[in-house]
Amino acid sequence: MIGYLKGKVIDHSNGVVIIECGGVGYEVTCSASVYANLAQNGYGEAYIYTAVREDEIALFGFINQEEKRLFLQLITVSGIGPKMGISILSCMNAKTLVKCIASGDAKGLSQVKGLGKKTAERIILELQEKMGEVDFETGEVKMATIESLDEADSEAVDALTSLGFTKSESTSAVKEAKRNGCDTVEKVLAYALKHIK
Repeated sequence: MIGYLKGKVIDHSNGVVIIECGGVGYEVTCSASVYANLAQNGYGEAYIYTAVREDEIALFGFINQEEKRLFLQLITVSGIGPKMGISILSCMNAKTLVKCIASGDAKGLSQVKGLGKKTAERIILELQEKMGEVDFETGEVKMATIESLDEADSEAVDALTSLGFTKSESTSAVKEAKRNGCDTVEKVLAYALKHIK
């Protein structure tokens, strides 16, 4: 999988750039922040998410790892695919998005073209606890740590959700198991089943 690209921008239009790396041009659909940077400078870098489907491989680019991690959280929500995820990050910057989710601002989120109120509410419901808390006096967001799960952890989360636990319960249990030294899927599952709340 491609995770990072750096090179010359040989073309750009409507949020999509072609970055030349080692004589190969990679077409990347970008968030607004990285698109502006690449289009203006004609050279630069992007952190990449590679989406693989039966009929296509698509690359999505981000300004930094934080923005990419936020995108990865967005696409865990039912009904949010990579194209909608990148649309959300192109309509608002990461800080504004986190603030909308943390404060439960479904109206603000649904300003994104193609994102209905019900889907905005689902994003808030599923991601709010991961975004941190809002200080309503200053408007600042106290960021929670946004962690991405590796393949083995995701497998354990899927196994727990198939047993009837919520995604949030399963993810928390798997992370706690890892913090307590469980280093295989089997050990993680055993610990999680014993301690899940």
